[in-house]
Amino acid sequence: MRKQFKFFVLRWLMISLGLWVASRLLSGSFVENEATTATFLLAGLVLSLVNTFLKPLVAVLSLPAILLTLGLFMLIINGLMVYVALKLVPGLEVSFWGAVLTGMLISMINYIITGIMDYRLDNNRELIQS
Repeated sequence: MRKQFKFFVLRWLMISLGLWVASRLLSGSFVENEATTATFLLAGLVLSLVNTFLKPLVAVLSLPAILLTLGLFMLIINGLMVYVALKLVPGLEVSFWGAVLTGMLISMINYIITGIMDYRLDNNRELIQS
């Protein structure tokens, strides 16, 4: 349970960092009204919760579209989750296509972090077994 909490907190921080980076890279798509670090942390938490509870339901309901597009529709679903999460957070607004690009950026960051964590876990297991 403790390891899962650490993983959730790390992913939350990485999503918040991804939102901040996306807001800087996609400044034409983001509208920031006094966005502070707390705003990005809150947005990261909301996006984490939206991804946990809403994304599986939307993915199951849109399974025909996902299969028809060979998985590319997941990019739209990721963008929709970012769009919904940022609509819930005051101080940050984004266009839909900006949300799709932000979702792609956050997915890349999560992929990298998960790969690093898996690599570290594998190395720790090898050290313990030696």
